[in-house]
Amino acid sequence: MPKSEYYIGEALVGDPSDPNLAHIDLIIGSKDGPVGVSFANALSTPSKGHGGLLAGIRPNLLAKPVSLIVPKVTLAKMEDASKIFGPAQAAVAKGIADAVEEGIIPMNKLEDWLIIASVYIHPEAKDYRKIYQYNYGATKLAIQRALRKYPPIEKIFYDKDRAKHPVAGIRVPRLWRPPYVQVALDHPALEKQIKVVKELPKSDRIILEVGTPFLKKYGVESIKQIREVAKDKFIVADLKTLDVGKLEVDFAFDATADAVVASGLAATASLDKFILEAQRLGIHAFVDTMEVSNPIEKLSSLKQTPDVVIIHRAIDVEQSAAGGQSPDASQKARWALVPKIKELYTNQKKASGRDRVLVAVAGGIEPSTAAYAIQQGADILIVGRFIASAKDVEFAMRRMLGVLPGYQDIDLKRIHSEDDDNTVEKSGGPKWD
Repeated sequence: MPKSEYYIGEALVGDPSDPNLAHIDLIIGSKDGPVGVSFANALSTPSKGHGGLLAGIRPNLLAKPVSLIVPKVTLAKMEDASKIFGPAQAAVAKGIADAVEEGIIPMNKLEDWLIIASVYIHPEAKDYRKIYQYNYGATKLAIQRALRKYPPIEKIFYDKDRAKHPVAGIRVPRLWRPPYVQVALDHPALEKQIKVVKELPKSDRIILEVGTPFLKKYGVESIKQIREVAKDKFIVADLKTLDVGKLEVDFAFDATADAVVASGLAATASLDKFILEAQRLGIHAFVDTMEVSNPIEKLSSLKQTPDVVIIHRAIDVEQSAAGGQSPDASQKARWALVPKIKELYTNQKKASGRDRVLVAVAGGIEPSTAAYAIQQGADILIVGRFIASAKDVEFAMRRMLGVLPGYQDIDLKRIHSEDDDNTVEKSGGPKWD
C-alpha cells in the first residue's frame, strides 16, 4: 500500500495594518489518508458560520486537486459571505490552478491529492481586488512552502529570536547572540534609573538589570515601571534568592522580568527549585557565584541547568583591592573560571549549536577590564557605576559597546517581513551570521 502523503503550508501576504490582508493555512495530502477523511467531514458536516466551499475558478469549474476553502472568521452576514464566495474563492482556485501549470504541484497527483485551505478574511476588508491579489499570492506561497517542507529547522533557529510578530506587535528578547552589556541599575532612586534607561543608545546588545538595592526599596513591582520605558528590553531581576525561590520567581515573572537571579550560596535544593520554576515559566535563571568558594563544584551539584552563571566580585571587595588596579590579580584569577564553566557545560549545547549556558562577569567592569573578560570568553558584561553613574550615559555605553565583537546597535537582518531566503543552509552545520 503506498504511503499516505501529508503536507502543511502557511503564508501571510499584505500589511498587518491592512484589513484586506490574506492569511492562508493549508494541508495537502492523499485522498486515502487523514486529509481525505478531514475533507469529507468538513464538507459534509459544516459548522455554523464556517461552512466550507469548494475552490472554483468560476461556477461549474473546480480547480484540481479538488480543494475545500474553510473560512477562519465567522460569516455573520451576507457581506462577509460575499467576500469568501467571491474574490477569496476565485483567488484560491486560481492560485491552485497556476501552481499546477507552473509545476509546483505535480500533474500526476491531481487525482490523488486533496487540499484544505483555511482562509482569513477580516470583517472590515472592502477592497475586492486586494482581497483577490493577497489571497492568490498567499495560496501559491503556502503550497510552495508545504511541498518544500519549508521552513528548514536552520531557518527557524536563525529567525526565532530576531522576529517580531506583526499582529502581536511585540518582540520578546532572548539572549540569542552574545556578547551583551548588562546595565546594573543598583542605585535606589527610581527617577534616576529611568533617566539612565532613557539615555541609553538603541542597541540589541544592551540588557537591563534591576539591582538588589533597587528591588529592596521599591519591590518587584518597580520592574513594571522600568518596562514602561524599555518595552523591548531584556530585564533581569537581581533577587539574589537564597530560599523560597519558587515564590520569588513567580513575583518577578508577574512583574514582567525576563530573568531572575539566585545566589550561588543557596542550598543546592533551593537552586534546583529556583531554576526549575524560572524555566517552567519561560524566563532565564541566573546563578550568581559571588562568595562561592568553588563555583565549579557547586554548579556540578545541581540537577537543573541554569541559563546564565555569573562570576561576580562584590563591590566591597573591589573597592578594597590592593593598589586599586583594575583588573587586579584577584579579578583575573576569578575570571579564569569563565572557560572552566563553559567546559563544564560543553556537552549540553543547544541543537542550533549555541551554548546552553552563558557566562556573565561582574565587578569593576569598564572598557579595559571588559576586553580581558571578552578574551576569556565572557558572554555578558555586567556594568554598574561606569554607565549608570556617568555624566554622559550614552557615551559611556558606546565605549563599552565598542569592546564587543560584531555589530553594536540594531541587527538589520531581523528587520524584515518575510523573505524565504536560502542564506541559512544545512551543509556544514549551523550558519548564523
